[in-house]
Amino acid sequence: MANAQKDVEFLDPGDLHDGELHLTLANKQAADLRRGWVAAYSFTMRHADTREAMGNIQLRLSESYFIRMYAGHIGYRVEPPYRGKRLASRSCRLLLPLAQRHALQPLWITCNPDNLASRRSCELAGGELVEIVDVPQYTQLYQRGDRQKCRYRFDLTSD
Repeated sequence: MANAQKDVEFLDPGDLHDGELHLTLANKQAADLRRGWVAAYSFTMRHADTREAMGNIQLRLSESYFIRMYAGHIGYRVEPPYRGKRLASRSCRLLLPLAQRHALQPLWITCNPDNLASRRSCELAGGELVEIVDVPQYTQLYQRGDRQKCRYRFDLTSD
């Protein structure tokens, strides 16, 4: 399993698209433990025809406790004019095969309980709500105002 202390071999993500949505690789971020960063891919959500940026999504390649419990393997943001088009859930689904190739099993996505759009995105992408956990006070998440996280599990087995 990948973990925050090891160097990660980045893979070719391939062509990630579904109709009008295209995920364009923005960068591959190496782990930097001093800054608290794990290795990750960052993608821009783009309209396939216009190439307009509609949001971003990140796949974090760590199996750390913090990622599993609070941060999640995937984080996303859809720009306000493009919300309501299921871009987050569609983008998550596009990243699941890449996550599987990195042996992220299970994969976790977290969101705040009051973020109903994000909760729905997790459900539409195939996640199962496992629990709602309290965010520890010592974390940056807590410092920015997050008090709880919904934990959604994605089973990436190929059966």
